[in-house]
Amino acid sequence: MTVPRRSVGGARGPLRGVVVTELAGLGPAPYAAMLLADLGAEVIRIDRPQRHGDSSYERDRAAADPTAYHLHRGRQSLVLDLRKAGGVEIAMRLIERSDVLIEGYRPGVAERLGLGPGAVHERNPRLVYGRMTGWGQSGPAAHTAGHDLTYLAVTGALHGLAHRDGPPVTPPPIIGDMAGGGVFLAMGILAALTESARSGLGQVVDAAIVDGVTSLTTMVRSLAAQGRWTDVPAANFSDGGAPYYTVYRTSDDKHIAIAALEEPFWTEFLRVLGQAGEQLPDRNDPANHPLLRQRLTELFGTRTRDEWAALFADTDACVAPVLTLEEASAHPQLAARRSLLTTASGEQPAPAPRFDRTPAGPPSPPPVPGEDTDRILRRLGIDSETRRRLHEDETVQSLSRPAPIPPITAQAPMPKEEESSNASTRQS
Repeated sequence: MTVPRRSVGGARGPLRGVVVTELAGLGPAPYAAMLLADLGAEVIRIDRPQRHGDSSYERDRAAADPTAYHLHRGRQSLVLDLRKAGGVEIAMRLIERSDVLIEGYRPGVAERLGLGPGAVHERNPRLVYGRMTGWGQSGPAAHTAGHDLTYLAVTGALHGLAHRDGPPVTPPPIIGDMAGGGVFLAMGILAALTESARSGLGQVVDAAIVDGVTSLTTMVRSLAAQGRWTDVPAANFSDGGAPYYTVYRTSDDKHIAIAALEEPFWTEFLRVLGQAGEQLPDRNDPANHPLLRQRLTELFGTRTRDEWAALFADTDACVAPVLTLEEASAHPQLAARRSLLTTASGEQPAPAPRFDRTPAGPPSPPPVPGEDTDRILRRLGIDSETRRRLHEDETVQSLSRPAPIPPITAQAPMPKEEESSNASTRQS
């Protein structure tokens, strides 16, 4: 599937009509906003002004190629200086017309800016206020820094990612930031929106990566409570401890994953191997596991990864090639479902999940920071003279690029043209 040229505001999907204000952040908060945008929400991102000497990770990446920062797709971008009263007031006027606010600051930062839950709920009682942090809004570590690896470490999740007789593997920021953070925040926001439709009131969603990752460990903790899981790394049936549920190196120095966990899948695995399978020791006797692992290591080393993948294709043996991100797009299943989109900045995942009656359309590319500033200000009813002053004192920044933007319809609809209102920004 190919992503069309950027066209903001015409998204399809079950969240069409929902308006989200996003305060610029990193990692899990933008991912949650991306998920909502993918499902049809109109997301307006408040970006920070670009200043001389700014060397933050986010600004460096955006300056290099903002259209390649896929977490920002499907957005509009409004650049505001939230350190100025005028910038905060413009943000408030946008929040008044929004259903959701997303912020990923450390606890207390939004309050110091004047954009904490108390202040915004006075202006918009129905607002769902989504807060994304690593540690949560409370607790002894709440005000300290952390990263994906930090949160995996303290929740017990990282301990389970160890090799036999080796340290835990350092995974990419998927389990903590994206799954435990962004996905849980998006889920919390959707739940709060559902409740708000009944009560007419908003609420704060306190999403912490440590909470989300802890929830992700539910099944493993359940198995441990039953005596079926041990804290010894690579000693369990699905963490590499079982020779029939692990990864083996192939003759071309690539890898094949075997997950023939249940007996029917193991039987199928042996059937596909034929005579070689008949010679393998009985897996049901744990005493045979070292020998079984050795035999499988030798066996998978006799062919290339793709040769093994072809042999096991279309079977229930649960054997699959270990693919790179680049190779994954050519896998027949992903290709058939169009799980990856083709864009000018490379391939990126398609919106998920899928809906039969209100399908999501392909997301628009990420905006250049400030690309939509002036149009959004006009829709907020801010006249041309006030806009000029806001630019002069650097409360706002913009980069003009033609793009049709329809009116925001949630809460109080924004006017389409500046002539419909002469309201000016309150400089308080």
